[in-house]
Amino acid sequence: MSVLISHAEIAFTEEGDRTRAEAVLELGGGHFHGVGHARRAPGDPDVPIVGEELAAARALSDLAHKLLDAAATRIEKFSD
Repeated sequence: MSVLISHAEIAFTEEGDRTRAEAVLELGGGHFHGVGHARRAPGDPDVPIVGEELAAARALSDLAHKLLDAAATRIEKFSD
């Protein structure tokens, strides 16, 4: 059995009521980058962790889609 460990990094940028998250993963010689945004509604309490959680989830979802696309591209090459 072999074990591969790879870590994703998430960087947050907050500006006013907006939060941006960027998730980066190096895997198999590839560099994958996902982005997510969150915005606090005017009536919502100022709790930054909520925006960070939403933005991170969206960035990781974007990253997951890009990983699936990369895997599909590799699989398609096998059938040629």
